[in-house]
Amino acid sequence: MEQLLELYETMGVSPAVYAYGEKALEKLRDRFDAIDKIAEYNQAKVIAAMQKNRVSAACFAGTTGYGYDDVGRDTLEKVYADVFHTEAALVRPQIACGTHALTIALSANLLPGDELLSPVGMPYDTLQEVIGIRPSPCSLAEYGVTYNQVDLLPGGAFDYEGIRKAINPKTKMITIQRSKGYDTRPTFSVAQIGELIAFCKNIKPDLIVMVDNCYGEFVETMEPSDVGADMTVGSLIKNPGGGLAPVGGYIAGTAKCISRCGYRLSAPGLGQEVGASVGLMQSLYQGFFLAPTVVAAAEKGAIFAANLYEPLGFKCIPGADESRHDIIQAVELGSEEGMIAFCGGIQAAAPVDSFATPMPWDMPGYDDKVIMAAGAFVQGSSIELSADGPIRAPYAVYFQGGLTWCHAKLGILLSLQKMIDAGLVKF
Repeated sequence: MEQLLELYETMGVSPAVYAYGEKALEKLRDRFDAIDKIAEYNQAKVIAAMQKNRVSAACFAGTTGYGYDDVGRDTLEKVYADVFHTEAALVRPQIACGTHALTIALSANLLPGDELLSPVGMPYDTLQEVIGIRPSPCSLAEYGVTYNQVDLLPGGAFDYEGIRKAINPKTKMITIQRSKGYDTRPTFSVAQIGELIAFCKNIKPDLIVMVDNCYGEFVETMEPSDVGADMTVGSLIKNPGGGLAPVGGYIAGTAKCISRCGYRLSAPGLGQEVGASVGLMQSLYQGFFLAPTVVAAAEKGAIFAANLYEPLGFKCIPGADESRHDIIQAVELGSEEGMIAFCGGIQAAAPVDSFATPMPWDMPGYDDKVIMAAGAFVQGSSIELSADGPIRAPYAVYFQGGLTWCHAKLGILLSLQKMIDAGLVKF
């Protein structure tokens, strides 16, 4: 232990900050044990799906060109469908990011004259341009899809009466964003999402429900697809990629919805039959295999962060003792300087580009400047240790990831150290 303290000190963590962290950890053992139990269940679920679908070394072979008869690609999609308990899945490296996956799911299943309803308030920044809330070329609005939303009630509860009034004959699809995005509302549990889906479908049974599942996979033993979602959507460089997937996204859901998504991704008449895996299959399989334990490590890091910052007077969402349903920890720092210091600590803990200094910049898809700390092996991989946020009140930073608990711990300790060094925190 003395050697560890000495090494941490050379990396910038003072003995006082380390001791503060160890004190916070004393009360977290039972919560960490509970997280490990969930990870154990989800690990077994993934292994069972791989065994059922007879995953073999042949599945790791890459294909080129059209990618016809790609056994690894087709088997991986069956594995995802079994893990998410859906009829089908689309899992492709050709899906560039989570926003791209959501765009495919929306545009494949909405036609001109249809209406999209968000019963959980404003969607994440990048999706606003996809929908056309903020005008953008090729948005759904340009193709004649209308949009409506019902804001959450104070405290983050669903406005069921408002939702009832908003659903009308034109309403074709419901979009539910599970995680908070760049907002400070609570993340929804799978059970809450299930209640909302049941309520909406009771009013209009033919509604299609899409859930943006980014940052939520494997945090619980169930997924939104277990409680009625027609499409569950996410990015492979977040939770389900396990830190090994270098690119990609997934959509798991009903056979009808997924078939249309396949046509939208490639072309009408081609669908899921094309799309070469170009040597990425082993990383996608192995990352999915590791995902439950990687997610558990990230969740521990988020809880640790809240338990360090909340006692120092910073508002944390979720709170230090609250249940959590994704890997994101929001901390309201109150100033741009605080965000820069916090992100500087996360960057300093990185194995890649640790020498860089994160600064706010004009990021595509956002109205406000955004600061991002991410010394990742995969660019933009937020299952790896990272922190980011828009430079706007209440100046909240969103911390997530950590392929190992030890790395997440180091990152949070260094973030606090940087805050202290900047004169923004005093013990």
